[in-house]
Amino acid sequence: MNQHNITNESLGLALILVLVALFVSRKEKLGLEKDIIWSVSRAIVQLVIVGYVLKYIFDLQNAALTVLMVLFICVNAALNARKRSRNIDNAFVLSFIAITLSTTLTLVILVMSGSIEFMPMQVIPVSGMIAGNAMVAVGLCYNNLNQRFSDNQQKVQEMLSLGASVKLASASIIRDSIRSAMIPGVDAAKTVGLVSLPGMMSGLIFAGIDPVKAIKYQIMVTFMLLGTASVATIVAGYLAYRRFFTPRAQLKSME
Repeated sequence: MNQHNITNESLGLALILVLVALFVSRKEKLGLEKDIIWSVSRAIVQLVIVGYVLKYIFDLQNAALTVLMVLFICVNAALNARKRSRNIDNAFVLSFIAITLSTTLTLVILVMSGSIEFMPMQVIPVSGMIAGNAMVAVGLCYNNLNQRFSDNQQKVQEMLSLGASVKLASASIIRDSIRSAMIPGVDAAKTVGLVSLPGMMSGLIFAGIDPVKAIKYQIMVTFMLLGTASVATIVAGYLAYRRFFTPRAQLKSME
């Protein structure tokens, strides 16, 4: 199979798709023109910089730089997940622990199983997918914790007044928050191949890899994303719920 190389000219013509989005925003008075231009410009700059950085790291084949790049990805994922943590103190630290732990565990399993090799060209792209998925899952978990603690203030306070521990009073909220955060990943796994052809599989097919072989990689990705989301949300949920209470085990005001 022949590889397809996208040219700068064809990439420039593909910019028409962004112009379509700008036209729709302006015609429907959505007010998203500035956001679209800023986000697209930022994406281009970030991707160009990352492309050159990755080329440098791939050429060096240095294990320490590979680990540092993975940590850099986890730090940025934690910073973004923190934005969803309205009532959660030290959310960056909690997010970093959850994302880094789940990413590291997944990478170790993948490397030990022989699914990928410990080399920059494989570890870094996979880490990006893993950490990005963990970031979304942790952010959803925070959103659900905030919403459920706000909706169930009276119930939690009643349980505490009857002598329940903070963990017991929060158990159903934690469980429901973790479950809700995992649902998008579970639903995506149900429809993969039927509704969507995900990035890993599509990229390999574009690169000329046999579709059957590409499917194997996509199955691996499905496994790792589900596993990462479950670990990240469990860790984040159980680390974060205590932040809704004072040191004297009283529920903080949900404003």
